Amino acid sequence: QVQPVESGGGLVQAGGSLRLSCVASGRTFSLGWFRQAPGKEREFVAAISWTGGSTYYADSVRGRFTISRDNAKNTVYLQMNSLKPEDTAVYYCARYRYAVATSTSIPDYWGQGTQVTVSS
Repeated sequence: QVQPVESGGGLVQAGGSLRLSCVASGRTFSLGWFRQAPGKEREFVAAISWTGGSTYYADSVRGRFTISRDNAKNTVYLQMNSLKPEDTAVYYCARYRYAVATSTSIPDYWGQGTQVTVSS
């Protein structure tokens, strides 16, 4: 299965935490997370290289979110702390064709998304 599959979304109060998970095949590819809020374009959130040695974050989440991966489980995680109402969005897992992807790299496979709602 090539298409990533996300899980872990839900409803949380502002200041709370959530962890998203995504199973994606292909251990030598970078993986990432994007999000799309209602009425807005999809935006980059974070990416991690296939070794886990390189990570990239959007300025809006740096210091609050952490991306990590477990290649033995073909899984990438997004730990989200200090959540804000403006973090409310559908979060998409993405797989890149590159071993090292940056914030401007274009993924080649997308998950179906998981809803994250942060209440004030």
